[in-house]
Amino acid sequence: MDFLTILGLAAATITTISFLPQMLKTWQTKSAKDVSLVTLITFISGIFLWLIYGIYLQSLPIILANGVTLVFNFIILWLKIRYR
Repeated sequence: MDFLTILGLAAATITTISFLPQMLKTWQTKSAKDVSLVTLITFISGIFLWLIYGIYLQSLPIILANGVTLVFNFIILWLKIRYR
């Protein structure tokens, strides 16, 4: 692995795990009232496009970061809908 791939993976890891606290707090409190549905859907759309872009480029950091971030945000969306 070259330096740029390692740099990309490090950035991907940090930005992806940044959603864990929100996901866990929503899950534990069973409340998603402070999570904006419009923002969440807009963000999920952007992450999906980044994932497509990463697949097209065959860029492991982009694919991993956006794939995992997409899953985390779909969980947050599911919790938002469930705990209305």
